[in-house]
Amino acid sequence: MKVKPMIRGLTTYIPGISNISKSKGRTNEARYCYSIWLRHLVMAHNNGLSTEPKVIAELGPGNSIGVGLAALISGAEKYYALDVVEYASTQGNLKVFDELVTLFKRKEEIPGEVEFPLAKPYLTSYEFPNHILTDDRLSSVLDNTRLDHIKNSIMDMDAADSMIRYKAPWFESDVVETESVDMIYSQAVLEHVDDLGGSYEMLYSWLKPSGFMSHQIDYKCHGTADEWNGHWTYSDFVWKLLRGHRRFLLNRKPFSTHINLMKEAGFSIVYEKKVKSPSKLDAKDLAHRFRNISEDDLTTSGAFIQAKKESSCSPFP
Repeated sequence: MKVKPMIRGLTTYIPGISNISKSKGRTNEARYCYSIWLRHLVMAHNNGLSTEPKVIAELGPGNSIGVGLAALISGAEKYYALDVVEYASTQGNLKVFDELVTLFKRKEEIPGEVEFPLAKPYLTSYEFPNHILTDDRLSSVLDNTRLDHIKNSIMDMDAADSMIRYKAPWFESDVVETESVDMIYSQAVLEHVDDLGGSYEMLYSWLKPSGFMSHQIDYKCHGTADEWNGHWTYSDFVWKLLRGHRRFLLNRKPFSTHINLMKEAGFSIVYEKKVKSPSKLDAKDLAHRFRNISEDDLTTSGAFIQAKKESSCSPFP
């Protein structure tokens, strides 16, 4: 067991110690945001999903709303940034926006595995997706009047005509209107959500009947153990101590649990791409609640999943 994560968790029981972790990630880097959005967009095209979503929602944008800004620049008309607390700054968002506009105007290649080796999903080609963002489409979406509207929305997200709505915290069903969103996406966020089943039901309710979601999920221990899947060796009691008052550390749910909860919420899985990693642990090494984990789950350290809303099989009245 790692000592530092345990000490960090225990200190959160001390009054005055924050129980919300600082936002991490690279969303304050325009090239990273450009890469992540275009990966989700390219994969949507590859899987027969819409590449022109008008209303989008992002879970956990982090240090900036850069990925959402890339979506707006490429044609989306409304963007919901849904986070735990409001991390992003206006000046930071404006800087990322200006850099993103330049990337799109230059039709830069998608930054790939050399520049961002940990970013997933991997693509077979990182060429600029001319087949999606055609010259005609770019000419329309990069119109100066439209770009000024996006910039004004960054500076005043509460304006009546703002294209951006920043909601923090996001985990209430009324933060987004029912059946109003075309696409929901996240990047290494859903492993931190405690009420996973309720969250997938909420996402289902927000999506239009033709809507879909696109998620990269990380099942690793996030530094809480020596082995990448060592977080499954901790008993509930030990995990409670290690976690402390940090509400969004990890939910410890494996790949199959996410898939099953998506299906129970009414989603149809369109595509799944697992990231496989060797395990030095066997089922016997795991805590009691994880002893029945499958070999597939035990060696799945991440996954990219796209799923569409199946209105005909809605579990809700």
